[in-house]
Formats: sequence, C-alpha cells, structure tokens
Amino acid sequence: MAEKRQNRIPRHVAIIMDGNGRWAKKRLLPRGAGHRAGLERMIALSEHAFDCGVEYLTLYALSAENLSRPEDELQGLFRLFREYFTENAEKLKAKGIRLNVIGDLSLLPEDLVGIIRRGVESTAGGGRGALTLALAYGGRQEIVAACNEAVRRGKEVTAEEFERLLWTGEIPPLDFLIRTGREVRLSNFLLWQAAYAEFYFTDTLFPDFSDGEFDEALRSFAARERRFGKV
Repeated sequence: MAEKRQNRIPRHVAIIMDGNGRWAKKRLLPRGAGHRAGLERMIALSEHAFDCGVEYLTLYALSAENLSRPEDELQGLFRLFREYFTENAEKLKAKGIRLNVIGDLSLLPEDLVGIIRRGVESTAGGGRGALTLALAYGGRQEIVAACNEAVRRGKEVTAEEFERLLWTGEIPPLDFLIRTGREVRLSNFLLWQAAYAEFYFTDTLFPDFSDGEFDEALRSFAARERRFGKV
C-alpha cells in the first residue's frame, strides 16, 4: 500500500548547496565571500533542520570535480573547512549531533584531514542526529570504490550488501533531496542513494535559502505519496 499523505518529516535529507559563487557575483563580491556566506547559512540551516525533526542531514560541500577549480579559490575553501571543523565540532557535540564525512579524503590537504578526523571522533557519541558533509565526493567514485571492495572480498553481493559498502553505508536510505541554485540535476551526488528519493529544486541561491523555504520544502515532501514502485 502506498504511504498515506500526512504531516511527516523525512528522516534523511540531503542538500546540494549550489549558488555561492553566483550569489557573490550578483553583489560584485569575490567568490570567497559567497563561500563564507554559504558556510554561515549551512551552519544555521543544519541547526534548523534538526530542530524540525530531521535525523540525518547530508550536505554536498565539495565535489571531486570542484577540486579542479583555481588554486586560490580552493585554498579559501580549505581555510573555511578548517575553521568549520575546529569551531563547530564541540557545538555539535553539545547538541548531540555526530559529525560524519564522506568522500576521498586523500585528495584534501593532510592537515585538514587531521582536523576533520578529530572533529568526527569528538562527536561520535551524539545520539540526537547525524550531520554528514560530502567533501571531495563523487557518486560514481563512491560506486566504483564499493565495487572494488566487493571484488576484494571475493564474493557476489546482494543490493543490500553492496549498499553497506558505500561511503554512506552507516546512513539510512535517502528520503528527500533538495537542490538550490536553479540547476536541475544530481551532479554526481548520491547516485545510488537517490534511487527512490523525492526531489525538490529551487532557483534560490544557497546563501539565500532560508529556514522558511526549507520548511516549504518539507511541506512539499509531506504532500507526496511514496510508492517505491508499488501501486
């Protein structure tokens, strides 16, 4: 039977946080200003999402493809990530939120990886919810890595077993994917996990994606029937 329409909150929400650079350009600011505005919005929106009852929040912060951007922009992003993990891990821990990171961390600066790992370890006991940041992440790369792990184990795997080999293996299935910034595509994000997710696209650039619009997105989700291929 199809899931009945009701006022419900998706357990696992993912957001493609797109539009920081364009937000800055519209204001005649450097792209770095847009990334900082996006980081500040990410912090506030994450807190709001958990207050709304979301249990798992996954944010696309840096794709593997983004690593081909100009060096000065990348260094600015890395500085923001160092700042984020240094200053916010204890705040998340105090709120019972555990921090997780998915992606190929070998592509990131070594000192940043150390800061990330300390932040993840310090929040490991959080039981209220889980915040996952996708850094140097690519959905195709994730699937290839899982395939290679299955081959290494030397046996065929079921879809359920394969899912556990993904970087998101400890995270429940994705219910709802939001993308800001006008584009209507997945951009190599959670390709396996999005198989039965509901989608929400908005023209709003991420730094302007308010708590109110997030609430509007949740209302859109609540109004949908999720059949998962059934009648």
